[in-house]
Amino acid sequence: MQELTLLLKKYFGFDSFRPLQAEVIQRVIEKKDSLALMPTGGGKSICFQLPAVYLPGTAVVVSPLIALMKDQVKGLTMNGIPAAALNSMMPEGERQQLRQQCLQGKYKLLYISPEGLLNELDWLLARMEISLIAIDEAHCISRWGHDFRPEYAQLAVVKERFPHVPVIALTATADKITRLDIMDQLKLHDPQLFISSFDRPNLSLAVHRGLDKKDKLAAILRFIRHHKDQSGILYCMKRVDTEAVASLLTTNGIRAAAYHAGLSPSQREQAQDDFINDRIEVVCATIAFGMGIDKSNVRWVIHYNMPGNIENYYQEIGRAGRDGLHSDTLLFYSLGDLVLLRRFAEESGQNEVNMDKLHRMQRYCETDVCRRRILLNYFGEEAGQDCGNCDVCRNPPQQFDGSILVQKALSAILRTDERIGMQMTIDILRASGRGDLLQLGYDKLKTYGAGRDLPFKVWKEYLYQMLQLGYVEIDYANGQTLKATPSGRKVLFGQAQAVLATYREPEEVVRAAEKKEKKEKKKRPAAPSPQPVRIIEANSPEETLLDALRQLRRRIAQQDGVPPYIVFADDSLQEMAQKKPLSIDAFAGIRGVGEIKREKYGKVFVALIRHVVGK
Repeated sequence: MQELTLLLKKYFGFDSFRPLQAEVIQRVIEKKDSLALMPTGGGKSICFQLPAVYLPGTAVVVSPLIALMKDQVKGLTMNGIPAAALNSMMPEGERQQLRQQCLQGKYKLLYISPEGLLNELDWLLARMEISLIAIDEAHCISRWGHDFRPEYAQLAVVKERFPHVPVIALTATADKITRLDIMDQLKLHDPQLFISSFDRPNLSLAVHRGLDKKDKLAAILRFIRHHKDQSGILYCMKRVDTEAVASLLTTNGIRAAAYHAGLSPSQREQAQDDFINDRIEVVCATIAFGMGIDKSNVRWVIHYNMPGNIENYYQEIGRAGRDGLHSDTLLFYSLGDLVLLRRFAEESGQNEVNMDKLHRMQRYCETDVCRRRILLNYFGEEAGQDCGNCDVCRNPPQQFDGSILVQKALSAILRTDERIGMQMTIDILRASGRGDLLQLGYDKLKTYGAGRDLPFKVWKEYLYQMLQLGYVEIDYANGQTLKATPSGRKVLFGQAQAVLATYREPEEVVRAAEKKEKKEKKKRPAAPSPQPVRIIEANSPEETLLDALRQLRRRIAQQDGVPPYIVFADDSLQEMAQKKPLSIDAFAGIRGVGEIKREKYGKVFVALIRHVVGK
């Protein structure tokens, strides 16, 4: 390792290795296979570039994009390491000359596309002295990955043809099932999995929801002016948006350019080169931009639209702050994005998985849970506390001890041997009488009906929080069933506390309800002003409370324009006066209190009861 450390300093200018780099490099030098997961900016390239310098022969690096190859070859050459890229855009004479140089051992690294590797397998690669084979952006090989590419699917032939050459697969983003699939698809021999921390504490995270186009563009201008003369990337879902936003920024004195697959290669190359060399501040791009671009001083990333999955989102925000300095990220989320992305997911070859990944991304945007914890838990890394550097942490929601809720849910999951998904879990907790539940005998479980006091949508919210906080995980390979995690089991057995955010209606739902209420108020004639509740002492505390409850019922009836008995029947008021429920849960047990009335009237009735009884 001492010799490797000297080479690290000589060629790359670093005095020491980043976490896990030394271990991965040692594995390659021992000619053993491995899969390395390191976040964008985490130093993946060193894991194969340094062994390539150290070992005799040439390292073959499989890479999906010509731009990525070009960027890395340029960087290596500037560091004094002989490297080249063989791609389909080169003239045949130049390709033939490069092949001859490879056979002469003039390069330490040869970059090539998956298709190029298959084409060169029988002649060039069979005659070269290959030191190692690196599969970069390895998530592209997995059918579960966020960027599956059919041309990667044949790369298993590498291990078959070169069984004694070490293979290292590398990616910045892969969940548990994708990792297993990568190793299986590549036919790696006894591979070791290396997972670096996905935590990027220097990145602030923020989401803006429900803005119309005009407000969104105004927010973007304010954001960029706040980051004056700083480099940033603005990702758009549609090509037309990249051009429209770039034009808007230019009109407002901000140096910007568009980048998308519909532009000519020379236009794309010019935009990329201008951005890398700081001739422009902002590149407005589709997701085609950024892979492999090693620009360390990107200070911010904006998502004009919600990405289709957390993997893409994490990889794209990771292009900011690669130098470790503070950088900002901002994501705009709207239901319009969701509709379009849902259509894309439904039309994809892996529609069930892609729909679920889209739903996870949606929940990230709508959540009241620390956003960094959601990202880390998604990639299987436990976060013990909130980050303090996201918009949720800066404007924290009301929280409560949700340990009992988590215990109820996990109990239902484990008592079914972890064979159920989210829908069935909620149905068990709420005592649903659906046929398949009864047929499976789940109505006999101890937890059947243990959560009937909460509506379906509230249970769904809390289950997603449990997922985001790492108490449960989804097993995509087995029907998307829920599995208890080690963290969840600690809560289940009383060894840890689960803090959840109190359920709040999504902003869009609140706005729609307010809009509907205003519309209805315009339609109906104004009701007479209700009289306030006056506490009148009677012969007993129960009679005093009953009279107050009747006054409140009359007041609400006037507001709603309905007869008092429609609000609550007399027997319901009498039971309230007798039992004196002091919590919403207790109020739900009163005869005549269904879910709707509990949600609509529960708080005001419980508040009155507490006031009258003096608690």
